[in-house]
Amino acid sequence: MKIKMFVAFLFVALLFGTNTFLSAAPPKKASFTVAGNCGMCKKRIEKATSGLEGVVEAAWSAETKKMVVKYNAGKVSVSDIKKKIASVGHDTDEFKASKDVYDKLPGCCLYDRMQ
Repeated sequence: MKIKMFVAFLFVALLFGTNTFLSAAPPKKASFTVAGNCGMCKKRIEKATSGLEGVVEAAWSAETKKMVVKYNAGKVSVSDIKKKIASVGHDTDEFKASKDVYDKLPGCCLYDRMQ
């Protein structure tokens, strides 16, 4: 009896484990513009995105103003990522930071606002 229960448990565990493994999609990659100026901006932008569930990797360049993210589309969208970046004071092509948050950035981080 114990062997039958163990086999049934093993079967169910393998069934669900395989299902989860097979449904895991590889991360997607996106690139978009984020306004900012310096290393402090880079830390703030990357920290904001790394805190989002589903973001696998995030890198922003102060020189190019480009953000490159790898993310799990089943957990987070590019719009969610952009909205989070705007919430810490940095404009994106889709969302602008609020004036209050922007005004609280250090002087070196006060970039030209995006249109």
